Amino acid sequence: MKPIDTLVTNGTVLTLDAGDTLIENGAVAVSGDSIADIGPAAAFSRSAAAQVVDAGGGIIMPGLINTHTHAAMTCFRGLADDLELMTWLNDHIFPAEAGLNPEKVYHGAMLACAEMILSGTTCFSDMYLFEDAVAGAAKQAGMRAVVGEVLYDFPSPNYGPIDNGFSYTASLIEKWQGDELITVAVEPHSPYLCAPDLLEKAEAISAANNVALIMHVAETFGEAEKIKSIYGRTPVGHLADVGVLSPRLVACHCVILTDDDISLLRRADVKVSHNPESNMKLAAGVAPVPRLLNAGVCVGLGTDGCTSNNNLDMFAEMDTAAKIHKVANQDPTVMDARTVVRMATIEGARVLGLDRQTGSLEKGKKADLIVIDIKKPHLTPMYDIYSHLVYAAGGSDVAATMINGRLVMREKRLLSMDMDVVMAAVNEIAEGIRNR
Repeated sequence: MKPIDTLVTNGTVLTLDAGDTLIENGAVAVSGDSIADIGPAAAFSRSAAAQVVDAGGGIIMPGLINTHTHAAMTCFRGLADDLELMTWLNDHIFPAEAGLNPEKVYHGAMLACAEMILSGTTCFSDMYLFEDAVAGAAKQAGMRAVVGEVLYDFPSPNYGPIDNGFSYTASLIEKWQGDELITVAVEPHSPYLCAPDLLEKAEAISAANNVALIMHVAETFGEAEKIKSIYGRTPVGHLADVGVLSPRLVACHCVILTDDDISLLRRADVKVSHNPESNMKLAAGVAPVPRLLNAGVCVGLGTDGCTSNNNLDMFAEMDTAAKIHKVANQDPTVMDARTVVRMATIEGARVLGLDRQTGSLEKGKKADLIVIDIKKPHLTPMYDIYSHLVYAAGGSDVAATMINGRLVMREKRLLSMDMDVVMAAVNEIAEGIRNR
């Protein structure tokens, strides 16, 4: 075996592999950026490791994967709440975004990375403006990220007309190709803000570079009605007509779906990002996730941005995802805890096309893992580990976070950034917004 750089030991190892292997009093040996071995703690010598992370009897598990967010919107957290989606976007968010620049996006994304690392997220998928700055922030913070510049029919505060947006996307793909942490996707905003020719060109770039195509799809009744009035189809049916349904497509939200839509998504092997808290807050509705899962569609979890959630805590998202579908379906057996934990880990990795790298603890995969401190009143006693992770644990229970073999948080202390400096930078941005 390779020399052990870090031994994470003395905890229950929840692998989330194909068999949901669980090792009580286990350990994970890390060499470089990858998992060198996994097994009983007694099988590893602490003295043979360059550093030891003692889980203290807690849970050692894969880091959580946020399949859809807008990281730099931390700058606007709480700016415009309790509003309908189109009013929220057109009257508040788009005007606020008009004042953005790469520096502001970088600071907002750094704050998002701090929040995610502290609450156990090791990988996120981002759609926003000035995405090279988001990629730079994720790289600085040590986070795994899928980034893509938002594309739409009207001029962008970043690139101006859409042709420049395609050029910007191409430059992102070229710049970050082969990076150990950053992957670039092509990200048209939605069917209602992107004409068919824009969607077709975005799909062509995605196919030519074999990268994900990510967009908002069927998020609200209003969107569905608009698409039907223009194209005579549902949003998913319209995308099928345009020719963009494929295994590379990540459809975010998917709230308003027919049975035919679900069949189309399954046949094309489209992946879905479920964002229950955002959907609730904007009163978009309840996505038919149990029906998607029963049909064999791959579904992961996302938080959406900090203006429609208003946090990036994936533990909170798991809790909401499990409960909202029980009440919506009047069935307490749907969305069981094990299913939801897998949606937040390995299924999320599959959504983003990263399941060979991350999402589970397996020998040879990248060392993206977290340690949960269970010596807490609200986590005592523990009969079922999945139940606790979904219904009892929170982001504040994460004691350590490792990404790509690097400890980025230990004992609740961020190691890849100065949190006070990051928060001060965003507070300065907020002061400018208040003054406007």
